[in-house]
Amino acid sequence: MQRQPSSDLPLTDPRQDIATVSVIIPTKHRQSDLRSTLEDLAAQTRRPDEVVIVDQSDLPSLNTRDFPLALKYIHAPELSGAAVARNCAMDQAIGDLWVFLDDDVILEPQYIEEIVKAYASGVTGVSGIITNYRTPPLSQRLFEICFVRGPFRDDRQPIYWRADELRFERPQPVRQFGCGVMSFRATAIRHLRFDSNLKGGSLAEDIDFCARLPVNSKLVIAPNARLIHKKSAVGRTTEHWLDPHSQSTFYMRTRNWHRGFLDDLAFVWLQVGYALIATIGMMKRRSIEPFRSWRRGAGRGRNLGMQRVTG
Repeated sequence: MQRQPSSDLPLTDPRQDIATVSVIIPTKHRQSDLRSTLEDLAAQTRRPDEVVIVDQSDLPSLNTRDFPLALKYIHAPELSGAAVARNCAMDQAIGDLWVFLDDDVILEPQYIEEIVKAYASGVTGVSGIITNYRTPPLSQRLFEICFVRGPFRDDRQPIYWRADELRFERPQPVRQFGCGVMSFRATAIRHLRFDSNLKGGSLAEDIDFCARLPVNSKLVIAPNARLIHKKSAVGRTTEHWLDPHSQSTFYMRTRNWHRGFLDDLAFVWLQVGYALIATIGMMKRRSIEPFRSWRRGAGRGRNLGMQRVTG
């Protein structure tokens, strides 16, 4: 049964079409983290109308009776990767608003309420803000400033770094979201799916998804919708950072960002930066592993980008 919009909202309120909220969570071998996230959802000032969980763990890891939430629990160890798990959950979601969360987040009690509030007229998607991502070292910031340009620039991170400063500011426009904090009107993405060719942690699944949204989609980060991303060590890669970065770059380049000279120039300039970092890394380690990581990630990303998007 769908819950009717609150009677204290004016009839012209752009949120009146958001009567029900579905939360989508993929998980694998993180039982404790998942339980903590579900406890936070149960304590929300605006509880979700359903929570769809796709669990890829070897054995079932959740008793749905432990939580005062409408849970759809899907145990699917045969699935591979966060992208395909999200797709499976999207096939089951019935809410007007789809909120995507990772299984290892700590939500402030108003998280869902603030996400819904940010849906002004014309807004396609709203992201929460991650409050525990700190300003990186100067060397990393200089690399970003000097070499990461055009579509490869991540406009989310500087907003995360200023989470406390922006707490009471208006929603901040961005070009893309992160999977663990994003939401969309279901009408905008009901027939869109993540690229299930991406396995494991599904690097760049979120950036690719946002790049394939309908033309003129408007995306914002809501500074009052706050969470902590614990970044559980379970299931995370230990590769040199050039490997995943290079994979994401080549994947997005092959799949989406090849629209002309400016994209070409930004891509080539980023590779110059990667070459510089690999060279410095090889000198420090006295090993060619940084260079191998760069090329290994590049090859994997290029191959994935050339495959047909599957959902």
